Amino acid sequence: MTDKPFNIDLGRLKTRKKDRSVQAVKKADRAAEELGFVARDHQRTRGRKPSPRTGQIHAKVMPGISEDIANEARRRGVQQGVIIEEAWTLYKNKSGF
Repeated sequence: MTDKPFNIDLGRLKTRKKDRSVQAVKKADRAAEELGFVARDHQRTRGRKPSPRTGQIHAKVMPGISEDIANEARRRGVQQGVIIEEAWTLYKNKSGF
């Protein structure tokens, strides 16, 4: 068996330049829209939006206080950080900070 079953003659392959003219691009875009393809343009960033609350504190408090903060946050439907922010605002206003 002298034949190679997957032999490709690379000398016969030809490269062709892609037509990048404005008319060719418009024609391709029109055909793509008719077939239901969507634009390749960047739509928007996926994932969560960045939060304005980027500062983190790791407050260690007594167990009773942490339970009170958690219960109040749960009752009001907010995060515990919101309770801490409000407490800090009250402290600043009271002490003239």
